Amino acid sequence: MSRNGYQYETSPRKLEPSIQKNKQKSKIKVVKDLPRQEVKVSKEERKKQIKLTLWVIGIFVILLTISYRNSQINEKFSKVQTLKRELSAVQKENEQLKVSIENSLNLNNVEKVAKEKLGMQKLTNKQTIYITLPKKDYVESASEEVIIEKDKNWFEQIIDKIFNK
Repeated sequence: MSRNGYQYETSPRKLEPSIQKNKQKSKIKVVKDLPRQEVKVSKEERKKQIKLTLWVIGIFVILLTISYRNSQINEKFSKVQTLKRELSAVQKENEQLKVSIENSLNLNNVEKVAKEKLGMQKLTNKQTIYITLPKKDYVESASEEVIIEKDKNWFEQIIDKIFNK
């Protein structure tokens, strides 16, 4: 059938079951768990391991601190941005209110509101009353002495009350 391991036919050759079982048995080996030998590590190696571990822990702590600070900075930055947006909205509303106040202070607008909403009308000649005032001067002269008292603290007020009885 085959020469030198080469097969000339199209169908594959069949293996004998006995050969296959023997091969599988030979491949499987049971390994016994051997006791581990303790490896002694020198003091210098142990110090190097501890030093390396401390460096790794230190770097981890530093990176954790930096990460925490960055999160705090981002939080504060977003809060500032929110407050800036609120401020701009309030300023815009304030400007709109100023414009509406200026428009409402216009005399034509005041007159229009008085006529339409309040039902007011302009005075007629019949409603006008004229009065005469005497030509006497109503301003008092500065001949009297004017005493201006300063605001005194509580201690000075008590002293004044005791001695000015």
